Amino acid sequence: MRLNKYISESGRCSRREADKWIEAGRVTCNGVRAVLGTRVTGGDEVRVDGELIGAKKMQIYIALNKPVGITCTTEPHIKDNVIDLVGHSDRIFPIGRLDKDSEGLILLTNNGDIVNELLRSENNHEKEYIVTVNRPVTDLALSMMASGVKIAGAITKPCKVIRLDREVFRMILTQGLNRQIRRMCSALGYRVRRLQRVRIRDIHLGDLGLGEWRYLTDAEAAGLLPRSRVPDSPAR
Repeated sequence: MRLNKYISESGRCSRREADKWIEAGRVTCNGVRAVLGTRVTGGDEVRVDGELIGAKKMQIYIALNKPVGITCTTEPHIKDNVIDLVGHSDRIFPIGRLDKDSEGLILLTNNGDIVNELLRSENNHEKEYIVTVNRPVTDLALSMMASGVKIAGAITKPCKVIRLDREVFRMILTQGLNRQIRRMCSALGYRVRRLQRVRIRDIHLGDLGLGEWRYLTDAEAAGLLPRSRVPDSPAR
């Protein structure tokens, strides 16, 4: 969030007036004189004329490239949990899950209002995966997965499946059953060797390194709740 917006949302003044205060040297951020264009995050200390001020709680949206072996939980006693991996100063939590044996894109936030919106299956939010199995995958198997596979007594929803290599395919789901892709493959006689999520809705993993995270852009964050105004994310 820009510093002038931070000061404005504290109720002290307008953004324009905040800019004047910054130019006049009346504002510090973490003990250092602020300049126009300074951006602040939730853990920063902002003072005007030496007096500590606070703004409304900023909504945090993070994209993480989760490695294999990391558990998507907020429980601190569980070793190698996703919260310790990110190490954010604010209290955040993962949106949904990604199996410990899987890797790729997972979103984290401090905004509980978006969780149900993103996880509700009837909203048909797409999630895209790259799947590597233990032997060449047949056209029949791809067709069956696309049409729906019976697991746990129910047929999975139709999905998009595209071959990428002899043992590799792309799968786009609008459903999120527990270990769904692994169970679908197992039902057809395949064992998943690697499972990587590369997209959630319009948010792509891109070139984010394994174990690295970034803040969502304002456009990405706004897209999570298209009918709502999403406040500025922390500095990117």
